[in-house]
Amino acid sequence: MELCQLTIKQAQEGLAKKKFSSLELTQSCLNQIKKLDSKIKAFITVCEEKAIKQAKKADQLLAQEKGILKEKPLLGIPFSMKDVFLTKGLKTTVASRVLENFIPQYDATVVKRLKNAGGIILGKTNLDSFCHGSSTETSDFFTTRNPWNLERLPGGSSGGSAASIVADMTIGSVGTETAGSIRQPAAWCGCVGLKPTYGRVSRSGVIAMASSLDSPGPIVKTVEDAAIVLQVLAGKDELDATSSPTQVSHYFKDLKKSMKGIRIGVPKEYFLKETQRGINRNVKMALKVLERLRGKIREISLLDPHFAIAVYTILQRSEVSSNLARYDGIRYGNSRWAFNEENKKRIMLGAYALSAGYYEAYYLQAQKIRTLIVKGFEKVFKEIDVIVVPTSPSIALPVGSSQKDPMFGEVQDILVEPSSIAGLPGLNVLCGFVNGLPVGMQIIGPQFSEELILRVGYAYEQVTEWHKRKPEILRQIDNDKLGDK
Repeated sequence: MELCQLTIKQAQEGLAKKKFSSLELTQSCLNQIKKLDSKIKAFITVCEEKAIKQAKKADQLLAQEKGILKEKPLLGIPFSMKDVFLTKGLKTTVASRVLENFIPQYDATVVKRLKNAGGIILGKTNLDSFCHGSSTETSDFFTTRNPWNLERLPGGSSGGSAASIVADMTIGSVGTETAGSIRQPAAWCGCVGLKPTYGRVSRSGVIAMASSLDSPGPIVKTVEDAAIVLQVLAGKDELDATSSPTQVSHYFKDLKKSMKGIRIGVPKEYFLKETQRGINRNVKMALKVLERLRGKIREISLLDPHFAIAVYTILQRSEVSSNLARYDGIRYGNSRWAFNEENKKRIMLGAYALSAGYYEAYYLQAQKIRTLIVKGFEKVFKEIDVIVVPTSPSIALPVGSSQKDPMFGEVQDILVEPSSIAGLPGLNVLCGFVNGLPVGMQIIGPQFSEELILRVGYAYEQVTEWHKRKPEILRQIDNDKLGDK
């Protein structure tokens, strides 16, 4: 096994036992980027020299200080970062021509906490420009490809992060979700994506899309890795007034505990008729596995997720028009004319929804329906512990698909939008394949129930083999190496 194929947990153990160095681990990831990224295009920026320097420093700490891994649990482990997080001295573009040469003066809190824990930043990954999309096709620079099939999309907006994980170009990654931008690309690329409770992880230093929805979270290879990263990132931040003071759980404490008695709700409204053939079947098979693990399955009813499309569209566009008003080309960045077509459409629709005479008809109505969605979840969580449903209504779609549909993102995110609107945590895990492409299952819990949804996801992962499968593009590399020998 190449070092770049390791999980975070495996990398931690290997570094602790001195089986390899951080420099070797980092160099393995950098080599993988050089071999594959010309085809996958996951990275906007790769900072090789800085990463190697950080790895050498990590090796010094590992050699000199005993017990350093307790203080710095991610010491020496390479990460990719969605290019929406401010990184001091490292270009941050949010995949837009508006900020194509922007160099931040400080780190986002997520970046700071990752660095304080010893994590190494390999580079910044591609996304839909200003996070506007669910395909990574609206990036102003290039379209990222799905490692399972280069003619397919990775999803978005955190498509570059998900692709970098699945292609073993990094050990861990961090993305953001407003409504699906972690879980949907994780589903399409076949990895683990955790969208935390709104406010669980700080938004300080994150280039905003919709401030009442944005949630940073891990995109990783296993559920265990998601718990490791969340433990580092979660917690109150004085720089973010919306970050929660709720005490951070010990996400490993009950991770391996039995699922006996956990009540799993299955809303019939989320198994859509228009869902691509095979997806619902895979998720229902996964539910049978959870039942064998002694989970209690019961059918429940929730508000039809189609209502969430209209609510999310109005709320998100309104907040986009407000947040993007700061990019006037005077204080930083290029002129507003550098916004792409998708950016402009969202700004205009948001400005319209907030304008005099239309505010009550659109924005206020959307907020009322949002309240109904929140109350609907609160009601069912009095009777169940978690909800299990498909993550996306389709497997990864062909490159070019988003350009044909102005509502592409909203339709693809229909099954994740309600829980995001309600500020709930959600975890995507791989539960099968359709036509050779991954199928994602999401586990949704009440607010601040990350510990519980991780436990359910971990239990499922331990008795299935889906997460161990690798794309053909990686097997080809392995075969080429055998041939060289």
